[in-house]
Amino acid sequence: MMELLRVVHPAIDLDLRYATANNITGEPIYRTAIAYLHPVAHAALTHAADLARAQGLRLRVFDAYRPAFAQRRLWAALPDATFIADPSLGSNHTRGIAVDLTLADAEGRELDMGTGFDDMSEQSFHGRTDIPVEAQANRLRLAGLMALCGFNFNPHEWWHYDLPSPTGYPLLEGCHADSEMG
Repeated sequence: MMELLRVVHPAIDLDLRYATANNITGEPIYRTAIAYLHPVAHAALTHAADLARAQGLRLRVFDAYRPAFAQRRLWAALPDATFIADPSLGSNHTRGIAVDLTLADAEGRELDMGTGFDDMSEQSFHGRTDIPVEAQANRLRLAGLMALCGFNFNPHEWWHYDLPSPTGYPLLEGCHADSEMG
């Protein structure tokens, strides 16, 4: 059984949207608001949080490890592979190597990213020049920070980052986090 690590850091705030009704399904998917990651992704995210804190910023995590049952519920709500990984193929979240997040200031106020989390529209794509300049700069800042720590970005979601070579990490079914989340 894979040992995922709980995400806890002084410069990371958790706002796990799938533990609330504030998500694309309109209802809570997780029972608890606890974030887990594969140890390699956990170390990379911790490094990113350290770099953010050195700049007077914080990270706000919306999602991390996602059990397969949750991936299926998201796909049922929006079966669009541009934004949701087909659960029959597996998700990098279900491997524990993906994180959805944003930047916040030192007081925890989210920086403007041009759209909200899980805005399933082209406005959420990286490289948009038709959003405010400040939002463009914030997206670039987040992308640079995460890239320095070893993450790749998803071109369709400014909030989604994952580790390279995802097939080198197994899909996690029945790991210890599942019982706390589902």
